[in-house]
Amino acid sequence: MTYIFDAPSLGLHPRDVGGLTSLLSRLREKGNTVLVVEHDLEAVQRADWVGDLGPGGGKDRGRVMFEGTGRELLDARGSFTAEHLRASVR
Repeated sequence: MTYIFDAPSLGLHPRDVGGLTSLLSRLREKGNTVLVVEHDLEAVQRADWVGDLGPGGGKDRGRVMFEGTGRELLDARGSFTAEHLRASVR
């Protein structure tokens, strides 16, 4: 089964994001595919695979800025998400 979530952490207290990511991990461990559109940096960093799109999505047709693991994203250049992620882990 494939599950698609659009910004599931929106409105959650930061303490609850860990519970959310644990739930998403359990879905995956049961053999499901889990696709999450997310802006919360903790959730992004814990992802198995990250596709970072930007800048200027929608009518401005953003492009793929990065594709890889959350760990690899820390070293990515040219990605606003990577810049914010590096700042948040320091």
